Amino acid sequence: MLIRNNKKTKGEVYLQDPIGVDKEGNEISLMDILSSDKDSVVEIVENKIQVKKLYGKINTVLQEREKVIIEMRYGLLDGNARTQREIAKILGISRSYVSRIEKRALKKLFKELGSYGNFPY
Repeated sequence: MLIRNNKKTKGEVYLQDPIGVDKEGNEISLMDILSSDKDSVVEIVENKIQVKKLYGKINTVLQEREKVIIEMRYGLLDGNARTQREIAKILGISRSYVSRIEKRALKKLFKELGSYGNFPY
């Protein structure tokens, strides 16, 4: 059994595993090579995982109108975040209705992502 279990993880590489040594004889890990000045590799990977999770929840949890409003409000499709007033004009509804839909959608997302207690509304 142990051999079968190990076979599944045989090809895994961890960011902290040493992959060689530098000129001074210090061990170099994959994280050292991939890291940047602004963000660490771990933060970048965590952010990408969270973004992927968020998009998955947007597509599965929200109704179509909620999804459209969240995508337009935060610029998820084209990088152009719009105001509630602009969204209302595009969809032909009132700004206050856009606000209510946005609030409801955000509550759903926070609840699904496990941060509902920190939601300011």
